[in-house]
Amino acid sequence: MTDFLRLAEDISREAGDMLLAKRPTMSGEIETKSSPTDVVTALDKESEELIRERILAARPGDRILGEEGGEEPGESDVRWIVDPVDGTVNFLYGLADWAVSIAVEVRGEVVAGVVNVPSRGEVFTAARGEGAWLGASRLRCNTGVPLAQALVATGFGYSKTRRAVQGEVVAQVLPRVRDIRRGGSCAVDLCSLAAGRVDAYYERGINPWDYAAAGLVATESGARFGGLNGRPAGPDYALCAAPGLFEELHDVLAPLNPERDS
Repeated sequence: MTDFLRLAEDISREAGDMLLAKRPTMSGEIETKSSPTDVVTALDKESEELIRERILAARPGDRILGEEGGEEPGESDVRWIVDPVDGTVNFLYGLADWAVSIAVEVRGEVVAGVVNVPSRGEVFTAARGEGAWLGASRLRCNTGVPLAQALVATGFGYSKTRRAVQGEVVAQVLPRVRDIRRGGSCAVDLCSLAAGRVDAYYERGINPWDYAAAGLVATESGARFGGLNGRPAGPDYALCAAPGLFEELHDVLAPLNPERDS
């Protein structure tokens, strides 16, 4: 895992430096994906191409799943899960919360993860069973926080109907917590939870490349990361918090049927 982590960190730093140097403006080359608000820049693709090249140069038999390029087959039991820019809208607007996320999965289990937040100069790392780290500082999520005093991070989807439901859900959650934060990057939100900058997180519609690395950072900090009603975290739903607060937040969210589309 040390070798995996070192390689992932080196590659994430190289991609992050490239992105910082070439960050586009609003007049740059922009495309849309699932909706007009779901954007991708030429640099998302360039970052993923760089990451894929570096991984395959070091480990030519491994598989790679990337947000922009999809699944690349391989012969080994190792799969790299890559988000070349998590928080593209933030990246495009010059906001700080965007990240390069690289996770390593062995036989279906994520064993190492790196989340590089280049604009903050922060690199979060985690290896299975070895803790979560920000540089040389070990991370511990906040514990013993009741729901009423919890600072909760969340995010919103790209379709109008999904956003309408998410607006209804957040309207029910907001009066029951300290406050809500919407940072714009799942990976950064989960790492912020690990670092104690927020107490809890929930969101619908995130993908494996969004949470594979950061989910490991969060769980290695002591948090619980899962879905609704005992299911694993995934695109249908994901929530994260220290044990106790996780269950409190879950019991608020579940009756709201937050996975519905209308």
